[in-house]
Amino acid sequence: MIGREKEVRELNRLYDRDRAELVAVYGRRRVGKTYLIDETFSGRITFRHAGLSPADEDARGLLRAQLDHFYNSLILFGMEKSDKPDNWMDAFLLLEQFLQRIDDGSRQLVFLDELPWLDTPRSGFIRAFEGFWNNWGCHRKNLMVVVCGSANSWMTDRLINNHGGLYNRVTYEIKLSPFTLRECEAFFQYNRVRLSRYDIAQSYMIFGGIPYYLGYFDGEFSLAQNVDRIVFSRYAKLKDEYDRLFRSVFVNPDTEKAIVSFLATRNAGYTRKEITSKLGMSDGGRLSRNLNALIASDFIVKYVPFDMGKREEYYKVVDPFCLFYLHFASVMNGKSESFWQENVTAHSVVTWRGFAFENVCFNHIRQIKRALGVSGVMTSASAWSICEDDRKGTQIDLLLKRSDNVLNMCEIKYYSGEFTVKKKDYLTLLARQNLLMEKVGPKMAVRGTLITTYGLTQNEYSGVFTNVITLDDLFSE
Repeated sequence: MIGREKEVRELNRLYDRDRAELVAVYGRRRVGKTYLIDETFSGRITFRHAGLSPADEDARGLLRAQLDHFYNSLILFGMEKSDKPDNWMDAFLLLEQFLQRIDDGSRQLVFLDELPWLDTPRSGFIRAFEGFWNNWGCHRKNLMVVVCGSANSWMTDRLINNHGGLYNRVTYEIKLSPFTLRECEAFFQYNRVRLSRYDIAQSYMIFGGIPYYLGYFDGEFSLAQNVDRIVFSRYAKLKDEYDRLFRSVFVNPDTEKAIVSFLATRNAGYTRKEITSKLGMSDGGRLSRNLNALIASDFIVKYVPFDMGKREEYYKVVDPFCLFYLHFASVMNGKSESFWQENVTAHSVVTWRGFAFENVCFNHIRQIKRALGVSGVMTSASAWSICEDDRKGTQIDLLLKRSDNVLNMCEIKYYSGEFTVKKKDYLTLLARQNLLMEKVGPKMAVRGTLITTYGLTQNEYSGVFTNVITLDDLFSE
């Protein structure tokens, strides 16, 4: 298994403990939750079941389908045939009876995958699961129940932060994150896909660190050929992935899609007020739930830009695949099956790479801090602009405000060679530094920081950067 060392270590530690465990594993769709459990507990799973996607069923018959499917899973794992359950109370009673019948004192591991899908409208699933755990499961020292779900807001609100009968019942939680650049490199190497770090960074700009997507790469082809095969060809594997992604995670996916589409139009994102104004949505609890669900699913982040109060919270899209899809959706129609190969040097693609690399850096703040030697220093990261859009005024790609009274003003450049500071760039950067120094006052030092692919060419203007961080630094652990 690539990466996930900490998660595997923790899961095995929990398995070896002599106590009942209820473990929640959640994370973005396709990030590898099921694979993690399957590989970690290979040969040790007593019973497993995965919910049926609500997007694939008529809502009127979905509860019956879920119960029948659960019953069939019990039969497959050795339960004797009986009457099918009419509700989730009966279904969990069957599970309890089955586990008791086969109990020999050794560890019993129950794996319930896509748990949110089981909670269909008016099904009473949560109450039944609460009864299963509180009345029976938590009292059995040899029982470990692992539940997974891609609907992160459901996992956090309905299970982990439940204020009812399941309050504080989850004994351990794991939020599984996408691969880092380093883990992507290890994944490609394991699958005999040879790509330079320059191209691996580009693959991350498109697919993020999502193992499921990266698994479609074929080592016989170049990066551009693989992108065309996976995204732009007539029968591309991910042609419909964007819609599937939202349908599988959200109850009302059109609303979340509209929010993400709007946020993606500006690199720094938008305020809540701007979202309501542009989309015609009321600023209430429903919008909060929509935004929190997108944050929980790692599609967007909420941050406070430098020099703004907490009332000026911004929402920004950080999921690379969503950003890529929205930028190039108009050509994902099979009309040009070699679009990426034909446009690899086109201005539109080159411009997109610049913004996409900024997002790569935003997703690797930990590595940037390590390169700066400040891993242990409390730091807030944000984009910053003093204008209404990213085309005018003063815009800074990334600001790192550190608790040791240093402000790193980061300029991010994705180049095929070393970056050379020209006089015009030098004057622009000096003006930005001076503006920041006026904002922060004498207590905080402002340091020009370059984040680029292959380093900085030394000339009379290169001294504007105190720190230089390269692509190799972003590939650190």
